[in-house]
Amino acid sequence: MENDSTVRRIKAGDTQQNVSRRSKGFQDQSGSNGCDDAKRKPDFGLYLLSEGILVVLIATFIALVWGLVHLSVQQLVIGKSTGGFSATRAREHLDHITSLGPRTVGSLENEVHTVNYLLGQMERIRAESALGHHSITVDVQRPTGSFSIDFLGGFTSYYDKITNIAVKLEPKSGAKHFMLANCHFDTVANSPGASDDAVSCAVMLEVLRCLANLSTPLQHGVVFLFNGAEENVLQASHGFITQHPWASLVRAFINLEAAGVGGKEVVFQTGPENPWLVQAYVRAAKHPFASVVGQEVFQSGIIPSDTDFRIYRDFGNIPGIDLAFIENGYIYHTKYDTPDRILTDSIQRAGDNILAVLKHLAMSEKLADSSEYRHGNMVFFDLLGVFMVAYPARVGTIINYMTAVVAFFYLGKRCSLPSNGGGRYVRELAYATGVTIISWFVTMLSVLIVALLVTLLGQSMFWYNHFYMSIILYGSAAIGKLILVHTLAKNLYYGNVRRLELGELFFDVNLLLWCCALVSLSQQGLCSAYVPLLMVAFPLAVKMMLTAEFRRRGASLKYSVLYLLGLALPYLHSAFLIWVVFEIFTPILGRSGTEIPPDVILAALITLGSIFLFSYLLHFIYLAKSTKWILSSLGTIFIVMLILVSCGVFFPYTANPASPRPKRVFVQHTTRTFHGLNGEVEGKDSGLWINSFDYTGMRYITPHIPEINDTVRIKCQEQLPFCGYPWFLPVKFLVKKNWYVPAPDVTPKSPVEFKLVSKQETEWGTTKLSFEVKGPSHMSLYLKPHANTLLSSWSFGNGTPQFDLNGEYFIFYSHGLDAPAWNFWLEIQSTSPEHPSESEEMILLAIASHYIFGEDHKTPGLSDLLRRFPAWVFASSWVSTYDMYRF
Repeated sequence: MENDSTVRRIKAGDTQQNVSRRSKGFQDQSGSNGCDDAKRKPDFGLYLLSEGILVVLIATFIALVWGLVHLSVQQLVIGKSTGGFSATRAREHLDHITSLGPRTVGSLENEVHTVNYLLGQMERIRAESALGHHSITVDVQRPTGSFSIDFLGGFTSYYDKITNIAVKLEPKSGAKHFMLANCHFDTVANSPGASDDAVSCAVMLEVLRCLANLSTPLQHGVVFLFNGAEENVLQASHGFITQHPWASLVRAFINLEAAGVGGKEVVFQTGPENPWLVQAYVRAAKHPFASVVGQEVFQSGIIPSDTDFRIYRDFGNIPGIDLAFIENGYIYHTKYDTPDRILTDSIQRAGDNILAVLKHLAMSEKLADSSEYRHGNMVFFDLLGVFMVAYPARVGTIINYMTAVVAFFYLGKRCSLPSNGGGRYVRELAYATGVTIISWFVTMLSVLIVALLVTLLGQSMFWYNHFYMSIILYGSAAIGKLILVHTLAKNLYYGNVRRLELGELFFDVNLLLWCCALVSLSQQGLCSAYVPLLMVAFPLAVKMMLTAEFRRRGASLKYSVLYLLGLALPYLHSAFLIWVVFEIFTPILGRSGTEIPPDVILAALITLGSIFLFSYLLHFIYLAKSTKWILSSLGTIFIVMLILVSCGVFFPYTANPASPRPKRVFVQHTTRTFHGLNGEVEGKDSGLWINSFDYTGMRYITPHIPEINDTVRIKCQEQLPFCGYPWFLPVKFLVKKNWYVPAPDVTPKSPVEFKLVSKQETEWGTTKLSFEVKGPSHMSLYLKPHANTLLSSWSFGNGTPQFDLNGEYFIFYSHGLDAPAWNFWLEIQSTSPEHPSESEEMILLAIASHYIFGEDHKTPGLSDLLRRFPAWVFASSWVSTYDMYRF
């Protein structure tokens, strides 16, 4: 029997010459010597997986995981709605609101037509529920104010007579405490804004109707705020929470937003530190979709966006829940954001959830004194939208550390076996950990080099209309490199011996690494630590349960199948999180500016996802007899894909109505006028100023419009405020590549009127300049103090000037109807030893006007250029002026 076993080992390649000093450490972990083991057990080399079985197993596992994730994503409504919310009625509201067209602040569509429709529907609801248990009070607010936030480095906003419609629903006996539900009905320029955010307002109207007609009275009240200036950087919510008399009654809020068009609405942030709100969502939501990972990613600032949540949190000091649609962000803020793209089931699930959560909170005792329940954060996440898991963060920390202790105990027990005397196992674990980390580094570096090569070949964003092509190119490179590094380690470092022990060793390595991630995130107080918790607890449990099977039969088919089944739950949730990441970030890369190579970002995300998902599957590389055909196949796929990409086979954009992927550009027909210290005109020009909001610039547009090429590309004029161009928002650090095509002067029928009202020296040694401006509903003010002066105070916000990332000051202004002239003042202080003379320049001030609707919105030259753009371009356009003054 012993001789026969020896012959079989020789056939398996386990010769004495291949047994290195390293491999001698991989003895049976039971502590028996090699001779006894050979007598008692069959040789493990006989039970390695064939390459074909390995491919089938892992491919099937990944396909099933990804299929379940997609099934979950498409399953919008689970079960039948029983709450009385009617998606049909909500859709009627949506269709009517969007039929009005773009609703920008200051336009009749926004300030009059939409307002009248909403007021009419509210009056109908009030009449319908007049005999019920609740009363409805409607108030139209026109606030004026200003504030500063640290959005994009530093941002100051001023608004005048914008519109809010507030509806107070309460029991007829009255209420002292209120929930706030918030949506916004205004839109960005040139977009009907169905998903952002008309559908939310339509949902809120129907929720208002449902709550008003309840058969039993609510314990608390609900304020429904239909705000009319969110797209102007959160102005209307600030006007409500800082000025409206009902604001002091609000104890918590729900904000309905969008970062995409339709699909599921995800809870992506809550709090701060009010776990009772999460518990309310968990208990009440009919179709849960939430993750604390999204909250921590969003609040980290990685995503260049913000919502009214920030205003209510920072200026109102009230806790809330932030929800947003995230699917199909490719057409967010474009002309394609139309109601037909929002499924009725999306409206139904949002309505069911909002109605149930609002009703639950309005009946909750906790709303009366929410501060009493303000204690720490919550860990929360849903499992494929079926049910929610939520528990306090402090409980999560205990669970995390207990799990880590069990995992370290498991590894410690492995170290203490007699066969691992002298620290042999610890050394081998350290070597294997080093190999794994090196494989990560080499893989990431290799894939990023490929992404840079694609970028240098001029094929950046080839995946924008073909997302899975990026998975094929960068994913095959990432997985292939991981397998290659470990195959080389297996064959060259370890030799062809004791494969099963090597498989166990690399399982332990990944357990150790996930355990370190678990401890690290827990120490930082991050609730996202639940992800490594799942990746430690489930694999460890299944490995321990399969230990006997593994030692008895090795890497059998039964063992492999059971092992993969044990990984199913953490891998399902992890794959779902990865889907959410790509669903959000891939469209964002199409509007992230001209300076960040999107292929590098996407390739890094795909590589991280591959490393993430491949962690415990690495176990099988050392249990497989060979990986040469896998590597050959992946290499072939990669090379073929790279050739196709290099040849420009995949075009990034499409105007296909079923699934548009537009290229975003901003076009302004502008006239720039530069004034001297005495007010005289020093220079003037006019042109069509073009910004590309993605990395490809004008590469694909130039063949269609030859005059838009690099001969008219302009550089930032650093000596002028905001480069000397009429930026709508302070994003010039993201969009540095601009084109300026000469064109005739613009002559708005309502030109900007700008004047210095007064200039005086203050008793505290500053110069105070007061100004008056009359102009369109949207204007931008840029300030650039001289090197020897500083802006010490102004009339905006809290009086403390806040500059942006470039050390300049940006003030965004908007007004509704019948607004008076804009008056403001600045105080400038000299930093030089001598007081500045009358002729010495203190500050550069520029005022830009934006005519984004109405009769001044277009010019013949602008209209002609827009007609020449290809169908796959979405050009947001308007007329603007830029006037710079020296003081």
